[in-house]
Amino acid sequence: MLIAAGALLGVIFGSFIATIVIRWPQGRSVARGRSACDHCGTALGPARLVPILSYAVQRGRAACCGGRIDPVHPLTELLAAAIGVVSVVVAPDLPQAIVGALFGWLLLALAMLDLRHFWLPNALTGTLAAAGLAVGLAGFPPDPIDRMAGGAAGFLLLEAVRFGYRRLRGREGMGGGDPKLFGAIGLWLGWHMLPLVLLGGALAGLAAALLLLLAGHRLGATSRLPFGPFLALAAWGVWIAGAAGTIAG
Repeated sequence: MLIAAGALLGVIFGSFIATIVIRWPQGRSVARGRSACDHCGTALGPARLVPILSYAVQRGRAACCGGRIDPVHPLTELLAAAIGVVSVVVAPDLPQAIVGALFGWLLLALAMLDLRHFWLPNALTGTLAAAGLAVGLAGFPPDPIDRMAGGAAGFLLLEAVRFGYRRLRGREGMGGGDPKLFGAIGLWLGWHMLPLVLLGGALAGLAAALLLLLAGHRLGATSRLPFGPFLALAAWGVWIAGAAGTIAG
């Protein structure tokens, strides 16, 4: 029952996250008005709003105009469902599962925005940071002091790397949102988990670059590759390991 609930809540949150990813960068509201087709603007009825299933039944095409439904919808819904299920499975109790799912869904939203738009909005990063501190104040480990130290250390470390690269090379090598995201992650995991997150994010980024090279993409010194998704992936992996007792939290 709990696993099913985690999956159901995941696809619901995933549908909302996908809407954020598509509409927010366009300046469109994600909270007001009825859901509508992204191509022709036709209002969508309940039968066409069922996460994942609607996309499969319609074969990726809008029934109203035949326009292609953005695959970010089913992808994000599936990922959010997986986050909900994994949180329930690995967490020692229901409150920890809820907290872990919230962490995962916020990271997913930021990762998808950065992957698609090279954008880590301050409002969403700030929400992640505030939620991490609030969870600590509510009594979930690590304690608030460790979290605040993690927030400061995470931000200052990547901001120093960003500043140093700019001074040495004369151009930006890292987006301004990455230090803020790393700081927000520190407010969730504490300072002592940051080396693992940074190592995991760097390795994931190198693996992605290698896959792109193998697929025939040319990468140079000025090629853009968002770091946020890899930090988010690594942070989620560290949370899973901590919840499962694989590493000390």
